[in-house]
Amino acid sequence: MVQIDVTGMDYQTVNNKLQAVHDACELMNCCGQRFIGAGTSDRDILIRGTPGNALGAYLNGASITVCGNAQDAVGDTMNAGKIVVHGNIGDAAGYAMRGGQIFVKGNAGYRAGIHMKAYQDKVPQMVIGGTAGSFLGEYQAGGMIIVLGLKERQKRIVGNFPCTGMHGGKMFLRSDCEDISFPPQVTARPATEEDLQEIYNILLAYCAVFDYDIDKIMDAPFTVITPDTANPYRQMYVAN
Repeated sequence: MVQIDVTGMDYQTVNNKLQAVHDACELMNCCGQRFIGAGTSDRDILIRGTPGNALGAYLNGASITVCGNAQDAVGDTMNAGKIVVHGNIGDAAGYAMRGGQIFVKGNAGYRAGIHMKAYQDKVPQMVIGGTAGSFLGEYQAGGMIIVLGLKERQKRIVGNFPCTGMHGGKMFLRSDCEDISFPPQVTARPATEEDLQEIYNILLAYCAVFDYDIDKIMDAPFTVITPDTANPYRQMYVAN
């Protein structure tokens, strides 16, 4: 693996160096550089430090692992590949994400999974190990969002206004969600065994990354949320 010390480099220099190397890369001392790995399709990238906004934007098949936290817009419009974050992530992770996986060990900020979508065999997956902020899955049109709430917490597994405008995809929350208010255009119900089979392999892969026990994770109530309509705002634009 090629090591690159990015101390003091601006984001353009970092990305130019990254593009010049065609093998697996390890970026050392990363501190806020944006757009790392944007559009990359053919390599493994290990990041030590804290990358800036839009990590892995438009990712097209590469694998990015962050040994720490990441800032906003992780996986913005990513198409394929995998992003693993061993800490927390900021706001708007997976914005318009249309393929691939984002695995987060810690918490996520606001608007994770906003505008997430799916097409044919591309079904994006985001797994958040801790809690998620408000507006989770806002305008979600496809794909899978799973929040596990694994760490001890004093707050709800998700903040206010989850699933606002959701009109596709599914969301799984590892909670009975009795303390959460969902919008009227979605259905939130206890997950069945059949529902849990749908996410089992995703969580098995997640557990392999972060060394968790799949049986302990599955031994808890899950709530599954799905949209009731493909056009939740139809009444706002069409006369009755």
